[in-house]
Amino acid sequence: MHQTLAHGRWRELSLCEQMGNIGSEVSRMLLWRDKGRSSFEHAQDRAFELFELTLEDPRWRGRLREIARAREVFADAILGGTEYQSSLEDLERYFFHFAYCARQHI
Repeated sequence: MHQTLAHGRWRELSLCEQMGNIGSEVSRMLLWRDKGRSSFEHAQDRAFELFELTLEDPRWRGRLREIARAREVFADAILGGTEYQSSLEDLERYFFHFAYCARQHI
């Protein structure tokens, strides 16, 4: 889905920018949750793809546990939040801090 990002552009972004972009997909999911299943699922797929690109970025070897856990909590929220009592709203707040950090460094 994110062809230009997958071909190297993603690795030019800071961790804050990468996580902030994942958060943008979470926000899109919230917008589309009650309006259109197709758009909701596309945002969900994009978020998982961005998680994978982030986990593949060799710069974050020391942060893999945190990123993988965020992906796990994201999946839990999609499935109803039974394991971690997570919600998309909680994740939107979590990712907001990364987006804020990214904006401060521009």
